[in-house]
Amino acid sequence: MGEDNWEERVKLLKPYQVNMAALKKTGTPDDQLIFMHCLPAFHDATTEYGQEIEEKYGITEMEVTDEVFRSKYARQFEEAENRMHSIKAMMAATLGNLFIPRV
Repeated sequence: MGEDNWEERVKLLKPYQVNMAALKKTGTPDDQLIFMHCLPAFHDATTEYGQEIEEKYGITEMEVTDEVFRSKYARQFEEAENRMHSIKAMMAATLGNLFIPRV
């Protein structure tokens, strides 16, 4: 985000990409393994931006592979929804005079 030295950053960060081999190395049982990522995530080159990055740097995935992003372990959309509700709650609490049920 906001980086302008992409070529250098891509080379430095490539070894830290979350891929299926990295997930499996955790040793977490298959039924307990979860991958979460805040959005947006650069995991394929289907968008206009993704195609631009592919042309410039020859990569189609960056911080996470598409295999992991679309896997049964992925929970990023649930995470994004939870964040939305948390933000709405903070706004309601700070704006005052809004109905907030008391427990």
